[in-house]
Amino acid sequence: MDKKLTAGPIGVFDSGFGGLTVFKEIQKALPQYDYIYLGDNARVPYGTKSFQTVYEYTKECVFKLFDLGCNLVILACNTASAKALRSIQQHDLPPGKKVLGVIRPTTEIIGSLTKTKKVGILATTGTVKSNSYPIEIQKFSPEVEVFQQDCPFWVPLVENNEIDSDGARYYIKKDIEAIFEKSNAIDTLLLACTHYPILLPLIQEFVPAGINIISQGQIVADSLVEYLQRHPEVEELCSKQCNLKFYTTDQASDFEEKANIFYGKPILAENITV
Repeated sequence: MDKKLTAGPIGVFDSGFGGLTVFKEIQKALPQYDYIYLGDNARVPYGTKSFQTVYEYTKECVFKLFDLGCNLVILACNTASAKALRSIQQHDLPPGKKVLGVIRPTTEIIGSLTKTKKVGILATTGTVKSNSYPIEIQKFSPEVEVFQQDCPFWVPLVENNEIDSDGARYYIKKDIEAIFEKSNAIDTLLLACTHYPILLPLIQEFVPAGINIISQGQIVADSLVEYLQRHPEVEELCSKQCNLKFYTTDQASDFEEKANIFYGKPILAENITV
């Protein structure tokens, strides 16, 4: 390991606000660490962009977090995890730096949560097209059959705070009906986008009784706790003074206003250029 590295904050990256639902759970599980959250709000949405574009944007933001002193970065974004994580891990990491995503922790355990071995994935178009979830679930639980439904309108509904609107009800009902048309034996639904937990009350209205609906925040937080226990050399490079910083590539005041929906309490943010 590069001896020049000094302990720094854990970086948490998302294309926008949704990663705050994951960050909230990470911070709850590991409150003693320092954190920097970076939202690339100026370039959202990622879910409709090409693999190359998402890779370039994600890499720029990850390296900005490295520049800010982070040695460990969590991609709290399914699209970035699907389209960019592997390439960054294989080709771009400086010595001693680590980047983790949100897909693997979920796919490792989802096979143990389904009795019918039929799992539904609700995600952005980009995540569905990447096929990351079926591929990863196959590695850990080859007996599980995976059905995917892209939900392109769900993120805009959340970001525009229209979660109680007639439009939200229309699109959520439509997409949930579509996934159960693919298989009525699905007993576990994964919300494979960090925005979707905000829509959970509406989702529950249209999902049949008895279906297990999974959000990723707690799973990712538990996985990070275990990761740091297994990798003391990484844990030692995470500073622990309970400091928090929030950055956005867009207007800070707008980020502060909307972040409360996801994070559950007021924050102070700064604009940053990547």
